[in-house]
Amino acid sequence: MNDQLIHKLNALKASKLDVVIVTLVNVRGSAPQEVGAKLIAGTEGLLFGTVGGGKVENQVLAHAKSLLLSESKTDFKEWNLQTDIGMSCGGVCSFFFEKIKHKPDWSIAIFGAGHVAQEVVGILSRLDCIVFCVDPRLEWLEKLPSFPNLNKIHLQEMKEFIHKLPEQCFIACMTMGHAFDLPILEVALREKDFPFIGAIGSETKSRTLKSDLLNLGIEASKIEKIKCPIGLDFGNNTPVEIALSIVADLIKTRDQLKRS
Repeated sequence: MNDQLIHKLNALKASKLDVVIVTLVNVRGSAPQEVGAKLIAGTEGLLFGTVGGGKVENQVLAHAKSLLLSESKTDFKEWNLQTDIGMSCGGVCSFFFEKIKHKPDWSIAIFGAGHVAQEVVGILSRLDCIVFCVDPRLEWLEKLPSFPNLNKIHLQEMKEFIHKLPEQCFIACMTMGHAFDLPILEVALREKDFPFIGAIGSETKSRTLKSDLLNLGIEASKIEKIKCPIGLDFGNNTPVEIALSIVADLIKTRDQLKRS
């Protein structure tokens, strides 16, 4: 593996992209490249290198994309360039496919895509985590820039996304208000034992939320796990400083859980 390819892999790791390394491992007869030729493929196509170009490379890239979308980690393919790919040369090429998957172990679900959420997501996008931002308002989701680790979820009933979240996901509610937070928190507390459940708001809102959850039949011990107001005690009430306090709270909790 040459230095250029290693450098490219490190750059791609920093961008949090899943990729496939393809190596030409054997040739019988004529072929457009030497054994050992490599390329890196992503879901959008060729990212680096070549295994011969033309039809053979298109076939390789298509198969690499299918591997990225599957559960498999590796694959091996042998193609007759004439009968399988439609090239004039009659060689047989064998390729080894290896998926390099970026899998952050920290996931955060942000419910709401308003002013504070916009700032929170912008900060989280630079961290080693997977972010889900859920909102029924498409126009607010569209305001979010596209980040490799961000999943924008347009859903009228935001609570329906709870069951799709991994068990260790952090949940942060910053929706349009109490009426939207309550059903999300109710389902989250019933669904799984999430390590962090927080909601933006005041001490008054916190007491109202917890009282309403108790009236819905949620156990008091579970309700006490809710962090409301979310965020560490610093900064002013501008969206960016509220966001900084929230992200600091999330990072502090993450690190405490790692040490426990």
